[in-house]
Amino acid sequence: MNRVSIRVLPLLIFLLFNVSNSEDEEVKQYLVRFMDKLAGVTAKTDQSWGWNMTSDPCTHKWKGVSCDTQLRSVKKVVLDGLNLTGVLDIGSVCKASSLLVFSLVKNNVAGLISEEMGNCKRLTHLYLSGNRLSGHLPDSLKELSNLKRFDISNNNFSGKVPDLSRISKLITFYAQNNQLSGEIPKLDFSNLMQFNVSNNNFSGPLPDVKGRFSAESWSGNPELGGEFISKEFPPSAAAAPLSPRKSKGSSRRLLLIYFGYAVLGLIILLVVAFILISKKKLKEAEADVAKKGVNAYTSSTYDVCKITEHKSEYSASYEESRAAMSPLVVLRSPRAQCLRFEDLLRAPAELLGKGKHGSIYKVMLDNGSTTLAVKRVKDWSVTSQAFRRRMQRLHQTRHPNILRSLAFYSSKQEKLLVYEYQPNGSLYKLLHGSRNGQAFDWGSRINVAATVAEALAYMHEELSEDGIAHGNLKSANILFNNNMDPCVSEYGLMISQSESPSSNSHSNSFSLDPARIRTSFKADIYGFGVILLELVTGKPVQGDELELIQWVNSVVREEWTVEVFDKGLLLEGASEEMLLILLQIALKCINPNPYERPNMDQVAVMINTLKDEEDKSSPYV
Repeated sequence: MNRVSIRVLPLLIFLLFNVSNSEDEEVKQYLVRFMDKLAGVTAKTDQSWGWNMTSDPCTHKWKGVSCDTQLRSVKKVVLDGLNLTGVLDIGSVCKASSLLVFSLVKNNVAGLISEEMGNCKRLTHLYLSGNRLSGHLPDSLKELSNLKRFDISNNNFSGKVPDLSRISKLITFYAQNNQLSGEIPKLDFSNLMQFNVSNNNFSGPLPDVKGRFSAESWSGNPELGGEFISKEFPPSAAAAPLSPRKSKGSSRRLLLIYFGYAVLGLIILLVVAFILISKKKLKEAEADVAKKGVNAYTSSTYDVCKITEHKSEYSASYEESRAAMSPLVVLRSPRAQCLRFEDLLRAPAELLGKGKHGSIYKVMLDNGSTTLAVKRVKDWSVTSQAFRRRMQRLHQTRHPNILRSLAFYSSKQEKLLVYEYQPNGSLYKLLHGSRNGQAFDWGSRINVAATVAEALAYMHEELSEDGIAHGNLKSANILFNNNMDPCVSEYGLMISQSESPSSNSHSNSFSLDPARIRTSFKADIYGFGVILLELVTGKPVQGDELELIQWVNSVVREEWTVEVFDKGLLLEGASEEMLLILLQIALKCINPNPYERPNMDQVAVMINTLKDEEDKSSPYV
């Protein structure tokens, strides 16, 4: 029995090898057929292009072909500006099932896009601009659920555009300078970044473009109408010239209009003067509050809330406010201007997460119309006065990608921070949890890295003299707002070692030794380096980040660096070279010697340079 197995095993290996080979050969045959039809006489006389049965598209580097180095499968076909004059055979090129990017920009290719377009299931980028393609667009386009960039501009396409509303990842839609008709397709304009359908034959109402695009994006379609066209092109009073017989009446009317403007201007001046006087009084009250401490500050906030409700100005005295209110300090935020500590206690709350520094809750106020996030901090031995100083300093330092607290509460027993609730979760969950069917691609990851680096560099620069670093930087503390922009939360919430009370100083003061401050900021850079490792590897930090760091270092030492990268990124077509550069930046950030780590502004420059280079070298990803 063993002898039979020994004899059969080589045969099985031979058969398996040949089956795999025959599948590769079949794809290669289709690709050669595709180029034969596409090129006309252009490429057939140039043997250096490859695209023949005696060579391999990946190992012999066919003209315009990029491959996945691990799977040895075709991932990009980019044949821009090669004066190709043949016919497009989309069915043949879609036999390459791993194809992500297909581009024929600025050629002279004719033909149709057949229904076989739907076989390019993994396609993310389709560029066909500047050719002689014609006919109707196939219904199978709606099956390309991974499509992000779509450009068929400057061709001769006609007919209606299929319903593309199910392609939720689409961020570019260019169809200008064709002969397309019917209604403009239903697209998710809240996600779309580039859109142009000008110079076609579209009719019907213009969809709600969410104010993201100008009239140039749909001009040259005379049959378009609807309320959004009206908003973009308001009727002009100057369009109709005045007749001579009505000139006197018009003059009187103009005088009345000018008089009305004068009266209106006077009213506006009075209102502005009133507002300035009120603001001056408010500033004087705030200056007085600053001298009285945290409870007085709360009292002022309470009174301002009363003003907004048209109640008597500064009606509550300091002692009355102390009796009526708990010391919840509202940091001049419209979202929480009238918030009271008792409101937080009474509101329904949901535990979102628990960590070594405290817990975070989702709190719903006003019957669910207002949602806040409340961080409850534990084991933080700092006085209320020092805590208040820190919160006010952080409130003064503003960056759009740093989540600021709306209010705070401090007592000997506990400290609370109130934030605006961010509905789209954290970077940790996006990387390692449910993505709701959406891929977190290379472009999105490098954008998050660049945005967070810039925000941290700004905070480090602004707060360098105060010695306030983030103190607890991790992927779970990077949240996404309604527009999926990353926001760094809980900045400065942890007192770092550089700020710990000096043994020789009063408990309310802090030792701001320059060397210790630098170490504190370098700890942020270490945390950011770990986040970069999560972005390039796709692996989570579980408990201690040392496990991830040791694994990465061991793989790099063995010179199997490609094994480090997230397989999803490689399958998507992300550049290994760019991934390697970001990995090297991460390794610089986690250097065991804090003083050999770069500063955050240096990290931001490196990542933005990488992002710019990626945009220039590969506009398709």
